[in-house]
Formats: sequence, C-alpha cells, structure tokens
Amino acid sequence: MDHNTAEQIAVYRQSGDIAVRNDIVLKNMGLVRACAMSMRNMYIKFGDVDDVVNEGVIALMDAIESYDETRGAKFETYASLKIRGAIIDYIRKQDWVPRNVRKFAGALDKAYGMLYNLNGRVPTTAELAQHLGMDEQKLLRRMSESACSITLSFEELLYEDNFNEPQTADNGDAELLREEMSSVIAKAIDELRERERQVITLYYYKNMKYSDIAKSLGVSEGRICQIHTKAVLELKTKLEPYFKGGT
Repeated sequence: MDHNTAEQIAVYRQSGDIAVRNDIVLKNMGLVRACAMSMRNMYIKFGDVDDVVNEGVIALMDAIESYDETRGAKFETYASLKIRGAIIDYIRKQDWVPRNVRKFAGALDKAYGMLYNLNGRVPTTAELAQHLGMDEQKLLRRMSESACSITLSFEELLYEDNFNEPQTADNGDAELLREEMSSVIAKAIDELRERERQVITLYYYKNMKYSDIAKSLGVSEGRICQIHTKAVLELKTKLEPYFKGGT
C-alpha cells in the first residue's frame, strides 16, 4: 500500500468522511478489475463483467472498513482476497451452472480423488471413464462442460477456506504463512505435466481467457477446458490435505 493510501485510510478512520472513502475506492479500482478479469473464465458465459465488478467494489469498501494495518497484511493483499472471496460467493449464489453439470463435476472430483489415493498417482482418462461408467470421448466432453464448476470448487479451496480472514496471524507470521502457501502451490504446479502446467500458468499468472490460451497453444477451446479441468483436479487433490490442515 503506498504511503498516500495509508494516510487516506487513517484520515477516513478518524473522520468517517465518505468522500475520502470514495477516493480510496477510485484509486483501487484497478485491483477490483484485475480480480474480476482474472476470474472471468468462471462466469463469462453466464454473467456480466460489470455485475461482477460491482460485487468487487462492495467488497473493496468492506475491506477499507475492516482493514487493520497492525495485523501484518498489506492492504492490497487483504483487499484482493476479500474481493476474490466476494466474487466466488456471488458466482456460487447466481447458480448459473446447470444442475446436471454441477452433479457431474462433483462426481468427477470425487472419482479423481478416490483413484488418486487408491493408486498413489494421477488417474488416466481411461480409468476415470471406466469408474464413471462412460466412454473416454463422453468423459472429455463432460470435462470441458464442467470446467467452470471445477474451477470454482478449486478457488473456494484456495480463497474461502484459507484466506477469508488473512489478518489472523501476527505481522511476521502472516507474511511467512503467505509465502509458505505460495511455495506449496508453486510446487504442485511444477509437478504437473508440461501442457497442463502451461495452461495453468497462462490461466492464473497471465490471466488469459480459454479462447486466448487455445490460440496460443494451437488447440481448440474445448481441449483447453479439458486440460484445465484435469490440471485443477490434480492440484485440488494434492493441495487439499495441506489447506485442510493435513501434512
């Protein structure tokens, strides 16, 4: 957080001047838009970007009200996590994804985790198809359709369960915790197969849409959805024990 923003928050806390708060909001709109755009693959086929940005603005105002600079988190970090959490909650409440797609996504997630733990390795597409009682082509098609739902579940694991209140640790401990989490996530991404690692990197670090990733890698958008879905399932399965308090 730049010095001017810090001063503005302090002034707002003392005065309660809405004009000061609104100025802080305007100066941080880039943060809201960045969060909304980085998550657009989860809602772009169903919802309006402006509606999602509006939810982000509400979360930003809440972050200004609740931010405590003595607890170790930078304002940008705290605000971005509040914004992402609010967007996740908004997407979930809209219930855009058809019920049959959500049901399949849940079954796929469960099957992936069970086979991974049973065999001690990433399950093949053939193994997943057999377990779910369908041929591989149908599975791949359903994986493409369920990309948004699977990604939302992964985002919930990362942001809601663990980062909803990022000021719970004291100063240095909070920063160390964030660094450790980033390291754990980066390691899990590094362990992905090359094409899956490429897709995840372009999606999360370059904030690219599925269609743009498809053009970049020279494959169809549906294929990118399939690759992304399987990569996210692997990341979720590997990271869940850590985020849920395991080892």
